[in-house]
Amino acid sequence: MSTEMVSLKNHLLIAMPNTHNSVFDRTVTLVCVNDDQGSFGLTINRPIKITIGDIFQQLDLSTDNNDLNKKLALSGGPVDGTQGFVLHDTDKHWESTLRISDELAVTSSRDILEDIIKGNGPDNFLLTLGCANWSPQQLEDEMMSNAWLTCPVKNNIVFELPYKQRWKAAADSMGVDLSRMSSSIGHA
Repeated sequence: MSTEMVSLKNHLLIAMPNTHNSVFDRTVTLVCVNDDQGSFGLTINRPIKITIGDIFQQLDLSTDNNDLNKKLALSGGPVDGTQGFVLHDTDKHWESTLRISDELAVTSSRDILEDIIKGNGPDNFLLTLGCANWSPQQLEDEMMSNAWLTCPVKNNIVFELPYKQRWKAAADSMGVDLSRMSSSIGHA
């Protein structure tokens, strides 16, 4: 039996219906890092009442682009709620860019925001405040206790669908009807 870890990096975590009393209730979280040091991810379907314009203002940045100013930021997870992360699709690299895949990266440095304002940023992006972190083996243990389903990342789910549709769409992409899922745990 192999003990080699299968990475969940570049996968979506779909919260199971039994997490209804959790901070992860009905969430979809993109796993950015998953290794023997732990895991890091960003929730992609939890808009908050803070706009990107509000964040720009706090950072002494400004733009006249009303669509950009009105776009909602997301809660990336329950950890570091004041830390901003930009999840994006692009080949460009900024000061603190972490490559997730050939198509996706996450950046937490100010230079990406400046480029977004100038129109030199990524074509598609989400700005999140906070993240989700798991200690070594914690996420895998949660998987074993049926807290999550996983599926490969689909950029249309991450960037195009309305936030409220992402949880169901991620499950649908695997042919799973979440309304038929049991909250009971069983092992054959």
